Amino acid sequence: MCRNIKPLFNFDPPVTDDDVRASALQYVRKVSGYTRPSQANEAAFNEAVENVARATQDLLSSLTTNAPPRDRDALIERARARYREA
Repeated sequence: MCRNIKPLFNFDPPVTDDDVRASALQYVRKVSGYTRPSQANEAAFNEAVENVARATQDLLSSLTTNAPPRDRDALIERARARYREA
């Protein structure tokens, strides 16, 4: 679905509110089909982004794991290596 939505759970350092909001924005853009909504739809679009961000933050705060935190830089480097191989 959205290639730009990245996993947000169990990272060191933890995700920021900006990371959560960026993922929510990508999700709402994908679902709505709008990159930028018209003025008539802007309020609904922005409200949806905030609702998705809030739900995402609630989800992340309620999840638990025994696995050690993942290293974001290591995951980025592996993704870059896969891209170079392709």
